[in-house]
Amino acid sequence: MFLYHYMLPVFMLKNKILVYIFLTAFLVNFANAATIYGTIYELSLKKVNNAMVEINTIPKQFYIAQNGTYSFNVPNGRYMIKAQLIQKSTLVASAEENITIAQDGNYILDLILFPDIEEGVEDPGIDVNGNVIEEPDNKDVILLIGFIVLIPSGIVVGVIYYLKIRRHEQQNVEENITVTEDDDLEQIMKIIKQEGGRTTQKDIRKQIPLSEAKISLMIAELEHKGIIEKIKKGRGNIIILRKK
Repeated sequence: MFLYHYMLPVFMLKNKILVYIFLTAFLVNFANAATIYGTIYELSLKKVNNAMVEINTIPKQFYIAQNGTYSFNVPNGRYMIKAQLIQKSTLVASAEENITIAQDGNYILDLILFPDIEEGVEDPGIDVNGNVIEEPDNKDVILLIGFIVLIPSGIVVGVIYYLKIRRHEQQNVEENITVTEDDDLEQIMKIIKQEGGRTTQKDIRKQIPLSEAKISLMIAELEHKGIIEKIKKGRGNIIILRKK
């Protein structure tokens, strides 16, 4: 009985130490994080809204691209990003891409959704004489498959090649993204000053009629210049004006 009362605190202390070590390693891993963002397209290069995007971090992260774009914050490593468009509980189109994060910064990875045309094939019926009953042709499925097969291969290859080149060029861009719109930068600084030197990225976006990606780039430029400080809070960012 004495041994039990002695070992129990020791066992609990070891568990606490292991939990502390795990959490410390987890937080340090995410301290040096990069941002992966991009746009979801269909084959015609039109934005796709409401696609579900996931990345295989630990734990996994999920994002609903309501306006056709997505964004993840991740530590360095190799990841797979999946995008799926689901309508009425049916998978309509999907895409998968791998990406390697070697250093902090912004990484752009656009995704093209390809139609999912796989369907189950039922066994043919048999009549009372043991003869196979031929099922009527599904004209809609045949037309859809024929349309996809007959798409000029040159167009598909050209689109994929264009996006691969674009992604390669954008991934090699350094974190110090040059933003030439000085007036927009001044407007962001003015908004932060009006809010007492502290506001959120969401509030800035409400007051400036620019895209979310454009505002993120300008905030990154101001942060690089040491004018502001960006603090991650939940799924948003708090922007603080540095004192000179």
